[in-house]
Amino acid sequence: MVTGPHIIEVRDLTAAYGDFVLLEKISFSVRRGEVFVIIGGSGCGKSTLMKHLIGLLPPASGEILIDGCNVTAASGTERAGLIKKFGVMYQSGALFGSLTLEENVMLPMEEFTDLPADARQLVARMKLSLVGLERFAAHFPAEISGGMQKRAAIARAMALDPDVLFLDEPSAGLDPVTSAGLDELILSLNDNLGVTFVIVSHELASIYAVADRVIMLDSSKKGILAEGPPADLRDHDEDPFVHAFFHREAREMSA
Repeated sequence: MVTGPHIIEVRDLTAAYGDFVLLEKISFSVRRGEVFVIIGGSGCGKSTLMKHLIGLLPPASGEILIDGCNVTAASGTERAGLIKKFGVMYQSGALFGSLTLEENVMLPMEEFTDLPADARQLVARMKLSLVGLERFAAHFPAEISGGMQKRAAIARAMALDPDVLFLDEPSAGLDPVTSAGLDELILSLNDNLGVTFVIVSHELASIYAVADRVIMLDSSKKGILAEGPPADLRDHDEDPFVHAFFHREAREMSA
């Protein structure tokens, strides 16, 4: 559900680890209400790019803006305001095992709001309800399935009503049925709440199901190899690697 102007802008971003440059001067934007997916082969920089987008890694050069606020330069109250604009679901879910699902979802509110405990609890229950886990609020992460843990992690990422949700490999390790259910949840939240999604994924079925647009990163190019709706890239892009990726074709490894 793409509805508005750009909410994320990446301008001439270079990502490097010391002297090793992984991505060089890449630029792209994400529109408000878009489901935007970052794809590419192993080692191309997908997770590194995600870490830059959420401010965990500083760029070697370039800038990242979320809703007009510079992710790297923001500090103090501006930084606190920026953090509330997005939520993150990590690949493993990263739930605290010693806390119930309800307590996990309440954590961001305890850190960034002045809501009283009963209000935090009410909001946590509402967020768990949005992902279909209201009956499991008192359960611990070890007591639920991997797919349910990822849903709970999405509920926690939504605790502060963010404009953008970043999801790192949400379908990783899930069976096809559970993965399809997670795709439906993403589309429902996008459609009903207008949440913008930025997703790192390599699961073709999920990419086709949820993505409005993708960018494909390439390690040899150190940048963006292709950009557009996934079905268009599958059917019309003539680059051999893009074609192989979308058609699941094996390619010979370079010597």
